[in-house]
Amino acid sequence: MVYTVEDIERIVDFKTWSNRKKIDELLRIDCGMYCNLGQDSSSTEKKLTKKKSRQIYQHIKKLDKRMGDLFLTAMDKSE
Repeated sequence: MVYTVEDIERIVDFKTWSNRKKIDELLRIDCGMYCNLGQDSSSTEKKLTKKKSRQIYQHIKKLDKRMGDLFLTAMDKSE
């Protein structure tokens, strides 16, 4: 099954998946969002992608605090 950004909550709540598998899937979703951005993407699309990415990193932080903090810190430094 292909998961999207709308499935973030469901993925985090999966009981049968390990935290590692959940984080891997969340990062796959994040990567897909950025891969779909291009030179012709509007600034609104770019801002929305960054906002969704932040949400993903906050959910990762719930699963692995250290890793989530690293992602969020890197994101803040790039702004």
